[in-house]
Amino acid sequence: MPENQRADARRNYARILAVAEQEVAAHGADASLERIARIAGVGSATVRRHFPSRRALLEAVFGERIEALCAGAAASAEAPDVRTALLDWLGALTEYAASARGMAEALAQDRLVDPEHVNVCSVKLGGAVEPLVRRAAEEGVVAPGVTPADLVALVTGIALATEHHPTPVAEARRLLDLTVEGVSPPR
Repeated sequence: MPENQRADARRNYARILAVAEQEVAAHGADASLERIARIAGVGSATVRRHFPSRRALLEAVFGERIEALCAGAAASAEAPDVRTALLDWLGALTEYAASARGMAEALAQDRLVDPEHVNVCSVKLGGAVEPLVRRAAEEGVVAPGVTPADLVALVTGIALATEHHPTPVAEARRLLDLTVEGVSPPR
């Protein structure tokens, strides 16, 4: 949110974002923008002025955690044990995507957007983890050709598959571990 906005505009932004976080948690990425406006006590036009698209609203809702995941990836890029660092980061992404209702759907929608649109969550995550994935590939820790986008897509699929499970985070983590180990371990 721009700093030069009037105080009432900043309050509206904060109120809309707080309501949006609750509504997305309750109803997922398709939470009603009109309902968000009504609960926040503003008009739909005010919501659209602050968030010109649903994607912009979702980016704001998930933004803080996405930034934390990006910072974690950057901090892990030079970790002594690249495999552990990468798996820890994938675990953190999986747990967040499975616990933050609507996050996996937002990541899935990101894959349909023009790759030049750099503000989407999956692009930010992929860019942040790219040095770690590159190093893991150089050290033979991941298969050749594995990309950050592949890993984000994998986590997205796991989170979507476990969304309605009674314990989505635990089930998502179990499926990630199964994926890492492989369905057919060496004999």
